[in-house]
Amino acid sequence: MAFIPYLNFLSRWLLFLAVFYKAAKTREKRWGLITVALFINALDVESYILTPLGVSIKPEAYDVLLSAQSFLITTLLTWGGIQLRKERSEFRDVVTLGTFAIAAYIWLFLLATEFFDRFEHSFAIKSSFPGFAFGASLMYVGYVLRNYVISKNTLEELFPWGLILLGAINLTYPFIRNIESIAPVAFLLAAVFRLMAAVGALKFAIYPSKMAVFEKPKQQKPPEVKGAFILKSKEELKKLIPNFFDQNVIMITRNPPKEGVPENTLVYWLTKMEESSIKADGKIYPISPTRIDILIHLLTKNLESGYNAVYMDGFEYLIIENGFESAVKFLFDLKDRVVSEGKVIALIIDPRTLTEKQIALLEREFSRL
Repeated sequence: MAFIPYLNFLSRWLLFLAVFYKAAKTREKRWGLITVALFINALDVESYILTPLGVSIKPEAYDVLLSAQSFLITTLLTWGGIQLRKERSEFRDVVTLGTFAIAAYIWLFLLATEFFDRFEHSFAIKSSFPGFAFGASLMYVGYVLRNYVISKNTLEELFPWGLILLGAINLTYPFIRNIESIAPVAFLLAAVFRLMAAVGALKFAIYPSKMAVFEKPKQQKPPEVKGAFILKSKEELKKLIPNFFDQNVIMITRNPPKEGVPENTLVYWLTKMEESSIKADGKIYPISPTRIDILIHLLTKNLESGYNAVYMDGFEYLIIENGFESAVKFLFDLKDRVVSEGKVIALIIDPRTLTEKQIALLEREFSRL
């Protein structure tokens, strides 16, 4: 088992290099944050890895340095995961990271004192908070990658699953690190999971699977009309804006087209069917009505890629599944993104399905034609 420390060390650098390639290729800050986190992780101060390499850390500095490293990596990974998921962080994200930073500082302060030495299993206690935080951050990034970024049912899925499994094994670190019969196996599994993630990351960085949500329309078309409008039916929309569907259109609907979808149109079908069951024409993507956080991410990506019109007739269904408050927050967020980019959104609403107060709220944000 003497090879395990070397394999673990090598796996860290392979994962770092795979993600570094992605960051260098895209020059996006989110990948930069994750890359820095993995670089620090590759320089791990863990004695199990460093001792065979002829490197030693002063005993009095070991606990503090190991925990500080975990806290720093956790912060960078979490921040990067937030950027992957939301494009831009919110105030509550700052509050969350700020609270964690304060807790981490207090923990490091206590480590620098003799506070933990009074406990019988002091190592497990000392490493519990940083170990759990590090493991949870890996699992969070893996979750975000799998649900927001990576194509499912492809080799790329090794990337998020490797991180999730690596995070899970790190949750056990405080309890098994000093058990000589188990620790080597855990380090071996961690190396295997990192290699899994590295393989998936390389596939994702070098030759990503094409996803409609990240594809540009075949032909860039300038918007024919701008703004946010509310209408009673699709027929009314066609009558008042005859050329609406001549633009590059994203449809969010409960009733996907039964015939072929035009090349300039991308359809998100609000349904509870399995999201992997994509229509044969490849242009209709089922998405659960409860996953509005993912939907806003996909829509933002498409608007950035060249789609310039949004058609939505499934708002009532979103209300049923999420409640009016959550659904309207999603709608207003989408409307702000569309309008800020000089594009158009058409909201189809049957006024009989909403209260007068709800209709009035929508009409304050959407204009009647």
